Amino acid sequence: MELRIVPTFALDDQAWIRRSSISVPRFWDGHPIAPATGDVLRVGGRQFTIVGRVWEQDADGPLLRLYLSSGHAESDTMFG
Repeated sequence: MELRIVPTFALDDQAWIRRSSISVPRFWDGHPIAPATGDVLRVGGRQFTIVGRVWEQDADGPLLRLYLSSGHAESDTMFG
């Protein structure tokens, strides 16, 4: 059975991903090692760090939920 990995973005980042029509790649498909806290991924030019992991079990099998840092940087909106 394949492990399902679900990235969980902050609400602001979820809205940005929807507005920008960004597709989040399935980074770990086919990899035998699950992502770890501290790993970093880039989506749509923004960088996210895995800050927490929660293992869950449902009717479809094991699930690893990744909690990601905010991709918002001060430089995104601050000028001068």
